[in-house]
Parts: sequence; C-alpha cells; structure tokens
Amino acid sequence: MTYTYILKCADNTLYTGYTTDLNARLKTHNQGRGAKYTRSRRPVTLVYYESFATKKEAMRREAAIKKLSRPQKERLIASNPFIEGGA
Repeated sequence: MTYTYILKCADNTLYTGYTTDLNARLKTHNQGRGAKYTRSRRPVTLVYYESFATKKEAMRREAAIKKLSRPQKERLIASNPFIEGGA
C-alpha cells in the first residue's frame, strides 16, 4: 500500500505528501528529518490519509490535493480524515 497524507503543522499550516509507511514517515517528520517544509514547523500531526495500491495513484492524488485551496483541504479533512481504498 502507498498512502497520500495531510499533516497539520505546529504553525497551523498543512503539508501533503505520500509514503509507504505512515507511522515511520510521521516519526521522520517529527524528528526533523522529513521534508524541508516541516522541519521548522514541528510537531506535526496526521489529520488525513488515503490508501492506494500503487505509488503512481498516490502521487497523482498528492498532486491533486496540493492544487486545492486551504478551505477545500479543510473540507476534505473534515469529511473523513482516514479513508481506506482511495478516493
């Protein structure tokens, strides 16, 4: 499984990424070894994820989420923070 996820940073910004291991990736972000964007915005919390069978699908969904406005992302998170099986 590959996951597309949204993190809420300590400064209340949102970060979107993809991974094959959500727990390990969250730990990496919170240790300051994740994405450059999240290094200075710790701690981060997982607020949303979707699972996909392939990396390609997860990357496509990540790109689509990154194009959403902040209010659209907030509605997505509020609708169902943890979705199995993709969108």
